[in-house]
Amino acid sequence: MGVSAHVHALAHKPLTVLAVADFIGYPSEPQVPEEAVEEVVERRGWSWADDLVCESLLTDHGHVLFSERHVPFGFPGTRHFLVFGEVYPVDKDDDEMANGPWLFPLLDDWQKQPGWTGKRPATVEDCEGVLTRAAQAVTVCLGSTPERTIVSDAAVVTGPAMTHRIWRTPSHALVLGPHADNGPYGYLTHLQLSLTALACAPDLPPAHDTDALNRWITDHVDW
Repeated sequence: MGVSAHVHALAHKPLTVLAVADFIGYPSEPQVPEEAVEEVVERRGWSWADDLVCESLLTDHGHVLFSERHVPFGFPGTRHFLVFGEVYPVDKDDDEMANGPWLFPLLDDWQKQPGWTGKRPATVEDCEGVLTRAAQAVTVCLGSTPERTIVSDAAVVTGPAMTHRIWRTPSHALVLGPHADNGPYGYLTHLQLSLTALACAPDLPPAHDTDALNRWITDHVDW
């Protein structure tokens, strides 16, 4: 990736050690009955963020959380994703920037969230800097460096390859890196931390087997 690798826009909010610790702990909390969801969301200082990601929540740390369940509490076997950055990548099939008039306002929505900042245009190096700083928070929280680090575009629809980092706990995989957005729009790329059960693919491939690592990442982060 050279200095000439650009993206149209980047919005992000730093991932903190406390945010990571809370995120990792959500699946082990008591399940929330459906009738109590709104009360729990309000009590935690969260809010719904469906305009950013379908069926998502804005946490008290200011990041966007979405999962396979309505709320993340008490479901260790489901996938959970914490978005701390949003990227509008350059699309080689959109030379005329036909998507710009509706995608830039969507990035504006991300950038307007409390504590979020933005840059446009930005570079892939800017995105990698956001990922690196987030990785430092995960490393401090877990007390270990990533087991695998790979530059990959396996989990994105459009845009450049960026760095994925993988950690494992006894029960879960944590994958930090870019991922295709889960709506409502397509074309954008999340910078996110995912938390998924190791049962999706428990054996971590060797560092030299990039094809297998790409499949392993996809198995854990894909819907």
